[in-house]
Amino acid sequence: MQRRTLIPSALAVTVTAVIGGLASRPAQSSWYATLRKPPYQPPRQAFPIVWPMLYADIAVVSSATLDELARQGRSDERRRYIAALVANLVLNGSWSWLFFDRRMLGTAAIAAGALTVSSADLTRRSVAVQGAKAAPLGLYPLWCAFATVLSSHIWFLNTR
Repeated sequence: MQRRTLIPSALAVTVTAVIGGLASRPAQSSWYATLRKPPYQPPRQAFPIVWPMLYADIAVVSSATLDELARQGRSDERRRYIAALVANLVLNGSWSWLFFDRRMLGTAAIAAGALTVSSADLTRRSVAVQGAKAAPLGLYPLWCAFATVLSSHIWFLNTR
């Protein structure tokens, strides 16, 4: 993996993590504490463990995918992958703002669904280029699918 690819990918993912993290601080607020949540909600401590691992996966697998596309001379596909990655990171960072800052539970649930689709597409693109080497990225859409179910359930529980 080339540094000239890894550094911008890691930087983009880090910016996304910071932006989302800034909005997630209200997870310790009285508003969040009063929300009804399903019994399968992970403990608060799970999120700062899971997300950094997923962000590292996104940066590393995306960098390797971009390097391989460049090596193969597939520049149009490489540009499309970058666009898909940027769209994914925007969706990723937006969810926390919609849920915690704006308290738009329904919109956040829909955004989580869009993030799941986007993450699955990113994984599909990476696997098409790298095969099994991209498999770790498959955890990302799985976690996003779980987050979609969880967000939707919280929305449902708190709209009655």
